[in-house]
Amino acid sequence: MSTKEEKQRTELLQGTLDLLILRTLLLGPVHGHAIAKAIEYNSDEVLQVEQGSLYPALHRLIKRGWITAEEGISENNRRAKFYRLTAKGRKQLALETTKWDRFAAAIGRILRPGEQESKS
Repeated sequence: MSTKEEKQRTELLQGTLDLLILRTLLLGPVHGHAIAKAIEYNSDEVLQVEQGSLYPALHRLIKRGWITAEEGISENNRRAKFYRLTAKGRKQLALETTKWDRFAAAIGRILRPGEQESKS
């Protein structure tokens, strides 16, 4: 990736990676590299998840009981861990999504106060 592209990427806010991982796993079990690529693709290449952030987050989510991991074979015939959302993780995803929506709306009200007043 070129330097210009690196500057155009957006770093994830602390705490949002867990939400993005849970949302990605809602579609079904997937290995770590595919999680990172899905987040990158679905953000139109704006968000990039580095391995140094992804795997600690996956371990944290396993510890909390929100996801599980099992060994499997990836699409290019390599051994990989596949991560799956648990029932507890689904509940947490709903909770975190609600919290994120409230957070984003609050930031919007601060950044664009005139737009919010005209909607009322």
